[in-house]
This record gives sequence, structure tokens and C-alpha cells, in this order.
Amino acid sequence: MKSSKTDLAPVPLSNPDLIEEDAAAVAAVLRSDRLSIGPIVEQFEDAVAKKAACKYGIAVNSGTSGLHLCVRAMGIQEGDEVITTPFSFVATTNCLLFERATPVFVDIDDTYNMNPDLIEAAITPRTKALLPVEVFGNTAHFDAYKSIAKKHNLLLLEDCCEALGASLGGKPAGSFGEAGVFAFYPNKQITTGEGGLIVTNSEEIRDLCRSMRNQGRDTTAWLLHARLGYNYRLSEINAMLGLRQMSRIDEIIEKRRRAAGFYNEALAGIRGIHLPPMAEPETASWFVYVIRLADAYTATQRDSVMDFLRRNLIGCNPYFVPIHTQPYVQSLLGTKEGDFPVTERMSARTMALPFFGNITQQQVQRVADVLEEALDTLR
Repeated sequence: MKSSKTDLAPVPLSNPDLIEEDAAAVAAVLRSDRLSIGPIVEQFEDAVAKKAACKYGIAVNSGTSGLHLCVRAMGIQEGDEVITTPFSFVATTNCLLFERATPVFVDIDDTYNMNPDLIEAAITPRTKALLPVEVFGNTAHFDAYKSIAKKHNLLLLEDCCEALGASLGGKPAGSFGEAGVFAFYPNKQITTGEGGLIVTNSEEIRDLCRSMRNQGRDTTAWLLHARLGYNYRLSEINAMLGLRQMSRIDEIIEKRRRAAGFYNEALAGIRGIHLPPMAEPETASWFVYVIRLADAYTATQRDSVMDFLRRNLIGCNPYFVPIHTQPYVQSLLGTKEGDFPVTERMSARTMALPFFGNITQQQVQRVADVLEEALDTLR
């Protein structure tokens, strides 16, 4: 495949929405006498918790750390089973493996989220919790997950790392379970560089997570440790960037919603692709823009399309590789290809296109044109 468009500027896969005021605020923290364990972290926690309609926020250094702390705080341990999705970033599974709990995968449907109709068949006497994911920011089925958890007296840990600002039926992402976890890597809705944040209405989960993120301390006594803990703290520097971003969160989400609209319009006439599903498009909080090639295309052809885009300086990536096919997961859990056919079928054909709040309509149209050119060579 060849194209003549390589003289154009690259279109990156992602680009954080940063402004000069963000940099100035971070610089002010750097000139202060408090770089860690300070008031900015607390303000950031309050801002995110409020957005999720939760009482408490606990800032940590990554979404992975937040999930791990919640698993421990909720008492999930060796011998327990947790029902989760094979179509996610690996942290969703790793946080369980850290504590020697057993992930029990349930296949997805065309929302990319766990199929709620398959969950009850996976419940056993050892099932302790559900760990669903708002994949790509889609809140589909979270009301059903909540109902299933309540019916079977199970805990619900919400991996909302990709869904800050999203909602379902007026209920914000992060508020469906005992706790939820957001993440702030640079490609997320807002960024702290690296970082994450737990939201909860439980004082017990709040206190345990605050202690464990700070080496197990329960008091201000620096060398007294009440329990096993970790250094999962978020610095004042990172928190200030997050706090500044939260002051613009509605604007940032609206810009990303507009960018998704550009794509929906530009791609509408291209045959052989499925546009991203969203439970409530009007309230969606877009993490990435992931298209799926029709089933007539193979994984190899999907990869050829991505190669073509990259040669034309357009960023793209497969999203996601199924967790149950990762070599270490197969070794630990005995999973294999063929176990979750819907996940595997969709994963073989999905790809993330360049997506960020400040992407222009002209950039989106260029992506669409090159994508259509790539697909034409396969027909």
C-alpha cells in the first residue's frame, strides 16, 4: 500500500489538553515548600469525588495502584473469585492477581462491556465481587451489574479509569459500586502526568486506602505503621495539574464529545466499519475513539490498515489485546484462545484512531480519507 500524503504533518494518537495556566500553577507548586502530602492533593480528591457524586476521594499514583488498594480494602484475597472482563487493560486482572484472587472472565457483547446475561452463570460459592470496566468510557450495563451484585450479595468494584465524567441514567461513573477508580495517564480525559483516584462512600474503604497508599501509616507519626502498605502517594505537583484540569472538566469533556462528532460524521459513509457504541451519546465522556472493522476482515487485514495509517503519519493502535490470551495469564490461569469468542472476534478488528479534545475537523477528515483509501485496497 502506498500513499502520497506523507508530506503532511503527523496526527498523533493522543494529545493532552494543557494550557499555560496549568503550567504556571504547577510551577508555583515547585517553588513552594510542600511537594508531597499537602492541601492540593486534598482539593483534587474533593473535586473528583464531587464529579462522581461520592463522599470521599483518595488520590494515588496510578489507576492500577487504586484498583490494588480497593481489592485489599474490600477484603478480596486468595481463594476468592472475582468476575471481570477479558477485554480491558491488564491492570483490571493484575490487581486481583497481586492478592492471589482468581479472575473469572465473562465474555463481552457489542458494547465492549461484559455481557450481563452471562454473569450469573459464572457465579460460584467462591465469588466475592464483580469488577466491570467502562470500556472506552461506555457506561452500558452498569445498572445491570449493580442489580446482579445486590441480588447475589457481591461487592462491586468499578473500574472507571476510562470514564471520568460519564453517566448512565443520571448516575455518574464511579458511583455504582462500593468504590470506583479513575486514572489520569496523558491520554485520559484529564491528566496528572501519572496518577489515579479512588472514589467511595465508605469510610472504611477510605481510611484503609489512605493508610495503605502511605506505607500503612494511620497517624502523622512518620515511623509508625499500622498495617502493610505501599508508596502509592500522588505528589502535590501531579495533584495541581489534575486540580487545574478539573476546573475545566466540563469544557474538556465537551471538546472530546465534539471530536467524536467529527468522526461520526466523517466516517458515516465508509463501508465495512462499525462506529463506537455509547450508551448515552449526549452524556458520553470519550476516552478513545475505537472503530471496528466488519467481520469480513481478518486481523491481518486490520494490521495492514494500521500500517497504512502509520506510513501516512497517522497514529493508531489495536485496542485491546484480550487479557486471557496474554502469555502470563495463560500460564497462571490456564486460559487459551477460543475461550471468549466475542472478545477475540472484536479484538481482532478494533483500532483506536487519533483522538483528543483539540483535534481539528480537518485532521479528522484526513484520517477518514486515509482510512478509506486503506480499506479500498483490501476490497
